[in-house]
Amino acid sequence: MKKGHPNDWSGKSRGGSAGYLVFVFLLKRLGLSAAYLLLAFVVLYFIPFAPSSTKSVWFYSRRILGNSVISSLIFLYRNYYNLGVALIDKTAASSGLYDKFTFIFDEPTDVKEILSGSSGAIIIGAHFGNWEVGAPYFGKYGKRMNVVMMDAEYRNIKNILEKENKIGAFSVIPVSEESLDHVFIIRDAIARGEYVALQGDRLTINGKNIKIPFLGRVAPFPQGPFVLASRTEAPVIFYFAIREGFRRYRFVFKLFNADNTSRRKGGELKILESYKMELERVVKSAPEQWYNFYKFWL
Repeated sequence: MKKGHPNDWSGKSRGGSAGYLVFVFLLKRLGLSAAYLLLAFVVLYFIPFAPSSTKSVWFYSRRILGNSVISSLIFLYRNYYNLGVALIDKTAASSGLYDKFTFIFDEPTDVKEILSGSSGAIIIGAHFGNWEVGAPYFGKYGKRMNVVMMDAEYRNIKNILEKENKIGAFSVIPVSEESLDHVFIIRDAIARGEYVALQGDRLTINGKNIKIPFLGRVAPFPQGPFVLASRTEAPVIFYFAIREGFRRYRFVFKLFNADNTSRRKGGELKILESYKMELERVVKSAPEQWYNFYKFWL
């Protein structure tokens, strides 16, 4: 993929440090309800003043989901609003308000055995729902959660994360386009029996990709997370956090059934196909909670 391809993501999430600061201030001074109320108005700003993101969401609603014009206008607002709620909730949880939420766990026996065992694990999520709000949950197993994050995004909110992550929910492994240091950090974390969480649905500039059908249309998925998963001996778990109501989340886990074909060159295709099926299932259950605000499909 050439630099500048419309599917490339810049590495920075919508909102940035200013968005975090506003919500952190409101959470501390006025509480969660005030932050949600402000968000209802903030969304009205982002729709017209983030034209590229808005265009991508509109395409997703009209061309992929097949919504009408009126339904797409409503969907557009809900998609932005849900993203804001996810930002508020993960900020609240990581700053010590974890007990304000209700969490339900769809955690199969095979996943429990892996997470409670001594080995590390690769956990592949997506920009769907609010998977980071569940990071403190993994602490019950006495292991460290390492979240792989693009360096541009990490630097954008680094000071806030370091200051507000009071419960030590996770450590960040920053990924730079100019260095492979993150590969060795990930390897060492797994060797220590820790968790490494990656996103499986977002491309980066100059990043290699694999093109497969997704929700009825071909889309490129990043190759890196799945190559990494196929080259290690660590178990691979797919993980999604779905918001089901006011401060209520359901965490869904699925263990990838590895075999000899998925542990050698080309095995990333098998892992990606399984991941895609799980991602399609959760996105169809709550399409307004999928947050890829850039041109995703070809």
